[in-house]
Amino acid sequence: MIPAAVPKTPEEIIRKELLALKAYHVPDAAGMVKLDAMENPYRLPLQLRGRLARLVEEADLNRYPDPGAAELKEQLRRAFGLPGGSELLLGNGSDELIQMLIMAVAKPGAVVLGVEPSFVMFRMIAVFAGVRYVGVELRDDFSLDLSRVLAAMEREHPAIIFIAYPNNPSGNLFDAALIERILSAAPGLVVVDEAYHAFAGKSFIPALARHPNLLVMRTLSKLGLAGLRLGALLGAGRWLEQLDKVRLPYNVNVLTQVVAREVLQHDDVLTEQAVAIKLERSRLLQGLRELPGVTAYPSDANFILFRINQAERVFEELKRRGVLIKSLHGSHHLLADCLRVTVGTPDENTAFLSSLTQALNA
Repeated sequence: MIPAAVPKTPEEIIRKELLALKAYHVPDAAGMVKLDAMENPYRLPLQLRGRLARLVEEADLNRYPDPGAAELKEQLRRAFGLPGGSELLLGNGSDELIQMLIMAVAKPGAVVLGVEPSFVMFRMIAVFAGVRYVGVELRDDFSLDLSRVLAAMEREHPAIIFIAYPNNPSGNLFDAALIERILSAAPGLVVVDEAYHAFAGKSFIPALARHPNLLVMRTLSKLGLAGLRLGALLGAGRWLEQLDKVRLPYNVNVLTQVVAREVLQHDDVLTEQAVAIKLERSRLLQGLRELPGVTAYPSDANFILFRINQAERVFEELKRRGVLIKSLHGSHHLLADCLRVTVGTPDENTAFLSSLTQALNA
């Protein structure tokens, strides 16, 4: 008789580096002025929502989606102004694209390189995939330190370098000439994440023709379609053909394809909303800078990073007043006493500034 096995615990089975991680936390925002997640605060126009409702009603939910999303890709190609010779790969948000990229290069000894502080999923997904991540620290003003990056590239020979443009959470655009230097010296892929392109107006898409090792990542989330979870990776077909092998079948669902195709035919709506957000960004930045003890950093995104004494206390005071932003204190030493606020509607921004003033005086 075979003796019964003693089941092992998760701590005995799961990799130690995963056990050491904390899951990505999304706080409950019910009933709050929600300014923590870099979402577009504006809904689509009522008439367009009605059109989307009818399309969803007619969608073939009993069938798998178009696995290649050919029609949607063609619309995105036009919307992004993709140069000839470049292709697209779609993902369930940018997170899945990052995962696909890192999984594809996860050889023994492979290194993923990024700058810090930056988008946390670059590091987290590398850990998920068992790939060593090397973070190169930014300067105190959150600008790119080219000498440090080049030295790390020479030392580590990274398979992929991730650069957010604009950067999250600092909101700034790095010097494009420095990124060109990195592209010219990189031994592997350079992925420029342009999640906030709509608010920055600058892009590396035109550089795709000059740099065969460049891939550009875009998302529709910040434009107002965060609920769809649609990201796109743009670049040379020889790279995307290989990366497509680790894409799960039918990763972009029927509803995402139907809704995105329709909304992209009304891209003027998204453009107008982005303009409104940029105008409010200027007002919000000015309002922050008028408050005593607040250091607000310039932003090319749809959020603003600011530093304040007793950031955690202020963060909790804001929550108590029904306003949810993001605390970055403790996540990196360059972000000590830093909070990040998403640009909301005029009313939301006014409510935030009023609550922040009260919190400072509490």
